[in-house]
Amino acid sequence: MLDELLTAAVAVGAGGFAYVVAAARVVKQYERGVVFRLGRVVGDVRRPGFTMVIPAVDRLRKVNMQIVTMPVPAQEGITRDNVTVRVDAVVYFRVVDPTAAIVNVEDYRFAVSQMAQTSLRSIIGKSELDDLLSNREKLNQGLELMIDSPAVGWGVQIDRVEIKDVSLPDTMKRSMARQAEADRERRARVINADAELQASKKLAEAAQQMSEQPAALQLRLLQTVVAVAAEKNSTLVLPFPVELLRFLERAQQQPPPPQAAAR
Repeated sequence: MLDELLTAAVAVGAGGFAYVVAAARVVKQYERGVVFRLGRVVGDVRRPGFTMVIPAVDRLRKVNMQIVTMPVPAQEGITRDNVTVRVDAVVYFRVVDPTAAIVNVEDYRFAVSQMAQTSLRSIIGKSELDDLLSNREKLNQGLELMIDSPAVGWGVQIDRVEIKDVSLPDTMKRSMARQAEADRERRARVINADAELQASKKLAEAAQQMSEQPAALQLRLLQTVVAVAAEKNSTLVLPFPVELLRFLERAQQQPPPPQAAAR
């Protein structure tokens, strides 16, 4: 009798151990569990840690709650100003409702990927080339809204969308390079013309000031001579004032004094 009881206890213990092993599940910290009982969702979402289900009746589906970084393949399209470009992007999203991510959509990753590609092509067609190159922050926000609207029903939240690269045809690159070069040349000419204008105004003011003070012209002449002499040139060109030549010419044309004529 004792042997039979012992055997029964061992059998019950083995059965219980097998049941616990079959029913035991472990949900990791970054996961949530959804239990299906005979095809229907039952109970709340299982939290991280040890949990149990009914073997052969319940089925536990684990959902990753981490932020997913999904690259969007390069999409080719024509911008609003008729330029063919290839644009690729990256989408950051995470699951916020595990039950909806399992029940409402077959594969939420694939769904988000296809929606991102479609939205990216739509953004390309609605934007101009200058916006794709310089106004990406606004396009990123618009792209995020376009993806996030249907993703809400899938239990997915779009955290951020970034346009990574915009590829242009070689002909467009050469045209933009010529445009940038012409723009730099135009700015250089404008700067030179502005410098000449300022210099002419300063020279006019200096000439007016020197006309009021004739001695200033002589001092300036001496400063020029000193500056030229400092270069240690073999030949020194010394400007001669025209006023001095006219003074000597007038002195020669004057008649001699009367006393000198009487003698």
